[in-house]
Amino acid sequence: MGRFSKGMLGPVSGTVGPVVGSSWKNVAYMRSQPLVKKRTSTADQIDHQLRFSIVINFVNALTPIIQLTFKKYAVRMSQNNAAVSYNYNNAVTGKAPDYVIDYTKALVSRGDLPNATAPAATVTGGQVYFTWKDNSQVLGTNPLDQAVLVAFCPGLNQAISTNSDGTRNSGSATLDVSPFAGQTIETWIAFITVDGEDASNSFYTGELVVS
Repeated sequence: MGRFSKGMLGPVSGTVGPVVGSSWKNVAYMRSQPLVKKRTSTADQIDHQLRFSIVINFVNALTPIIQLTFKKYAVRMSQNNAAVSYNYNNAVTGKAPDYVIDYTKALVSRGDLPNATAPAATVTGGQVYFTWKDNSQVLGTNPLDQAVLVAFCPGLNQAISTNSDGTRNSGSATLDVSPFAGQTIETWIAFITVDGEDASNSFYTGELVVS
């Protein structure tokens, strides 16, 4: 807000319309405000924003498990940023403005640990039953590697996950998805080491409808 100390033609301090009044060594002066150019996003920038937005929403919904399953790739970045980077580059499909996540290509876990053999998922009521073959004899695995079970509901943009309901040698585990009753969900399985320092790439176990 401008201040007039000696009438209309006296010294001006602050902003008055398009000019700014100030003083330097007791000498009053006025200058025009700098022009601010309004930037217009290019088509490529808009395209990037659309793709980035859907990936961010997907990854943010999975934050609790992403913190465990993307540790190895969180180099000079957060686990969420590592997950966003991978899925932005590998799991977005469609044409602007109707981009979507290709869940068959998305990863909710990434690492060098071997995954399970022949994993599958089925749903009964509000429970998803995951099964797999014990492959703890494979080099680099451990019978006590923890199963990571993930269900993502696109309609609600929410996820349910656990890493405490099964081990590699147990061959099965259950995930309670009853909050998603009546919704379609996308499911994955992965494994993490007992110390939590490495994980497997996730395996997409299909789209299911929760009754």
